Amino acid sequence: MKRYRSILACVLAFVTAFVVGCSSPVAVEPPSYSSIQLEKIQEYKSNIAAIRDRSTTELAGYIQKGDWINIDNFAHGPFGTVLQEMNYVVRNLLPNEQPEARKLSREVFEHLQDMSEAAAKADRQQAAISYQEALKDLDLFLSKFPQV
Repeated sequence: MKRYRSILACVLAFVTAFVVGCSSPVAVEPPSYSSIQLEKIQEYKSNIAAIRDRSTTELAGYIQKGDWINIDNFAHGPFGTVLQEMNYVVRNLLPNEQPEARKLSREVFEHLQDMSEAAAKADRQQAAISYQEALKDLDLFLSKFPQV
């Protein structure tokens, strides 16, 4: 009886190896964006770009004038919306693109916090530096979008 079990086990092992060896691999398509994802991403991109363009005129003027209240309000208001839109975009990107986009979003957030702190301290130079760094990271984030 023992002998038959070992022979049966050996035969089953050979049959399994043969079946697995003769099977064809499944072709996997690379991940891509759906049309719905692309529409959402483009909508978010246009919203982010609009606020970015608005900041170059309004926020830059506030920094030059030293209008600390409006600088802080802009950092938390329109730029707060930008951060929210950036997070929506990150969720719609392909999984391999999400870490870099999430990192850029976090950097923009940190620069806006620095700008808000500079406004609280009435530090025009630090506010201008933080603003420029936020714009640079925001532009880099916008360049990472998939093209329609």
